[in-house]
Amino acid sequence: MAGLVPFNRRNNSLRSGASDGFDSMLDDFFSDAWPFRRSLMADTFKIDVEDCEDHYQVEAELPGVEKRDIELSIDLGRLTIKVAQSRESEDMKKNYIHKERRYSSMSRSVYLADAISEGVKAKLDNGVLCIQVPKQKMDNNRSSITIE
Repeated sequence: MAGLVPFNRRNNSLRSGASDGFDSMLDDFFSDAWPFRRSLMADTFKIDVEDCEDHYQVEAELPGVEKRDIELSIDLGRLTIKVAQSRESEDMKKNYIHKERRYSSMSRSVYLADAISEGVKAKLDNGVLCIQVPKQKMDNNRSSITIE
């Protein structure tokens, strides 16, 4: 047992300095303190759904998104909002050093039980997408069922 070396994660002299730098970078990347942290939760947009008497009112916060980048669909009561943006910027010099490309996509779906696809209205104004989804007229013809 004399040949074993005690291991302490914090004070392990057997680890290389490069490994410590890499571990530190990973810790920074996954910590909440890092300002440019990206996650699935951060790469989505907020929506509000209001149940009105004859329709649903859905509002989605989409700052900086243009109308051409938005796709709306409704299928079997599921309203889906998809956003896909593609940007490319270039420094148009002969020997440019800097060129950037960016593609991002986000999607949110919400189930609206008695929504109908006909007559849906949508408007994008100042980064807020407002969608009005009509409801089916529900009959209140309830009846009791006798069990035999």
